[in-house]
Amino acid sequence: MSFRLRVITMVILIAVVSTAATAWLTLQQASRQLNETVTANQQQIKQITTELGDHARTRGSWDGISTKVLDLSRSTRQRIRLTTDSGSVIADSDVLAGNTARDTTGSPLLVDPRPTWQMKVGRDWYWGSIAKTMATEIIEYQIGLVYARCLTAAGASVKTTVGEFGTPTYQAVDASEQTLTACNKEQKARSRGIRPSPQFMDAVRKCRESNDDPEPCLQSVFTKAIGAFAPAPVQVHIGAAQDPAPRLKSGTIATVAGLVAAIAIAVSWLLSRRVLRPIEALTAAARHIGQGDLARRVPAAGRDELAELARAFNRMADSLHASEERQRRMTADIAHELRTPLANLRGYLEALQDGVIPPTPEVFRSLLDEAVLQQRIIDDLQDLALAEAGALTYHKTLLDLAELLANCRDAQRVAAAHAAVNLTTVTDGPARVYGDPDRLRQVIGNLVRNALAATPAGGTITLAVTTAGDQCRVTVTDTGTGIAEADLPHLFDRFWRADPARTRLAGPSSGSGLGLAIARQFITDHGGTINAASQLGAGTTFTINLPYV
Repeated sequence: MSFRLRVITMVILIAVVSTAATAWLTLQQASRQLNETVTANQQQIKQITTELGDHARTRGSWDGISTKVLDLSRSTRQRIRLTTDSGSVIADSDVLAGNTARDTTGSPLLVDPRPTWQMKVGRDWYWGSIAKTMATEIIEYQIGLVYARCLTAAGASVKTTVGEFGTPTYQAVDASEQTLTACNKEQKARSRGIRPSPQFMDAVRKCRESNDDPEPCLQSVFTKAIGAFAPAPVQVHIGAAQDPAPRLKSGTIATVAGLVAAIAIAVSWLLSRRVLRPIEALTAAARHIGQGDLARRVPAAGRDELAELARAFNRMADSLHASEERQRRMTADIAHELRTPLANLRGYLEALQDGVIPPTPEVFRSLLDEAVLQQRIIDDLQDLALAEAGALTYHKTLLDLAELLANCRDAQRVAAAHAAVNLTTVTDGPARVYGDPDRLRQVIGNLVRNALAATPAGGTITLAVTTAGDQCRVTVTDTGTGIAEADLPHLFDRFWRADPARTRLAGPSSGSGLGLAIARQFITDHGGTINAASQLGAGTTFTINLPYV
């Protein structure tokens, strides 16, 4: 089974199973909840009763309740009916909406906007003090109702604050100065002559004389006292008897479930195309590269994982292509380097065989030099291949670069004297590194031999070592002919020469053309870097940086 088909099958299976399970659970739970909820749910009941009570408490009356009932009925989609204790209808949402009043269902709910007396009394309480406090609160509440009704009638909003003993105080929110003045005047006018009745004082005294727990008695006295002017309690009927019990339509759920499954399948198909199209392109490109077409690439647009995979594939293809090019060039270079010396050897041997030249010691010495040179090229190629493959063995130890430079100077002193070149060393103290002394001597010796070849008689070659931070720096500076700036990037390539037309002089002292490539690989394996700076006619400086120990 293809990957595309497996992905589609898996997603379809998940979509169908999850959709079916969701639909079944939804049908079961919703049907049970809807069968149990014939009238308004508890949250709606709480909202309706709370807002109705707040309306009467802030306004001080039930004035304007019809508008509130109609708004609540529309927002909650419930039938609401308010009646008095005697059954008289205050407001009915059906009638207010212009419909026929339906019968109510269930027991009515009581909404009582009157405040409750919240004063706690101890065991030895004096009825006169309590009566005076309660009378003051009742008078203040009655005066506050006058103020609230006046503000409401003028269209202003009212804010209530519950006091210490449970009675509210009223404050205007957005009333004009004219309204405030008028309502304050009415409040003062109505407050004249308000006094507690003798029956009230007598009722408080009886609570002290006849009750072990006086608080319910005091609450009853307080409620009776404010009953003459406070907004009366009402009964609220929510819901209609004619409303059928709502049922969830299973056909709708089945339709929605099918639609969800179809969408999931469509999305799965599009997703599989989006995912598999780049994979198919990668597969085709990999097949072409496997057949030798290393120039094949894949489009890499976007920032997702597939685009990153495409870019990684292209980088790999670039690396393979570059590696093949390097291998092709190296093969050509090796063939070029070996062709001329081997032709010389063959020519000399054929001439000796034919008796064209006599077999003198000089001829045999020249043939030996050519053979030694070929052996050096082969040895250098082997060292370079092992180093690049990470298979070259290094015998690293703690060593002093200053001492190493001195040894290299001594080893090259005879060659420098023969070339009439001054070879010196400059150090500023010990410079300890961890490395293979033989390989590092090989690197520095190669740099010195190259400097000797490029420096005319009377010139100077300076070997220097310094330390800076966590680095040791070795420089090999000559006063030779220098290297052109355009040639510097190719300096460490295999078999590269600044002058391609120049042939290598035969002889055991000639270079293989691999010395700088080997030097760079050895230094890299030691965790360091090597680079060159040069100026035509002024000389060249090679710089080696190694980690300081």
